[in-house]
Amino acid sequence: MKKLLFVLVLVFGAGTSFAQSKVAHVNTQVILDTLPSRKVAITKLQEFEKNGIAELQEMEEDFNKAVAKYQKEQPNMTPILIKIEEEKLMKKQQALQERENALNTEMQAYSQELNAPILAKVQKAVEIVSERLKLNYVIDESVTLYFKGGMDITDQVIKELLVLDK
Repeated sequence: MKKLLFVLVLVFGAGTSFAQSKVAHVNTQVILDTLPSRKVAITKLQEFEKNGIAELQEMEEDFNKAVAKYQKEQPNMTPILIKIEEEKLMKKQQALQERENALNTEMQAYSQELNAPILAKVQKAVEIVSERLKLNYVIDESVTLYFKGGMDITDQVIKELLVLDK
């Protein structure tokens, strides 16, 4: 009997505490899209990507010229020279692939470097609004399977974020 009473108190106590929890939601994509520093970060990232693509295209053109030259001169080459030239071409192709991989890694690192302070400001703005409204949970709409109604604090977070971003 005591166990049953204890379980009932536990269940009702948990239900009451959950009912007192305040939950709100935000749309982080809308928040990020309105942030001026995010737009600057995207521009910097696009410029970095554009430079990387230009570098890779230059390397690819150099490789293609070397292949064309090799194909043109191959009939007049000795087997040793063919082997040497093929090894050079393989090294150029490998260097191109390695540079492409390195640029992808650099792009990810640069993106994280640019976005980290922005995401920290978003987190701070959400915390400020949550404390002001005495919220226990704030859920991002983009990762929620279902929500209907509820308190949308996106606009309040944007206002706070614009203050923090200045």
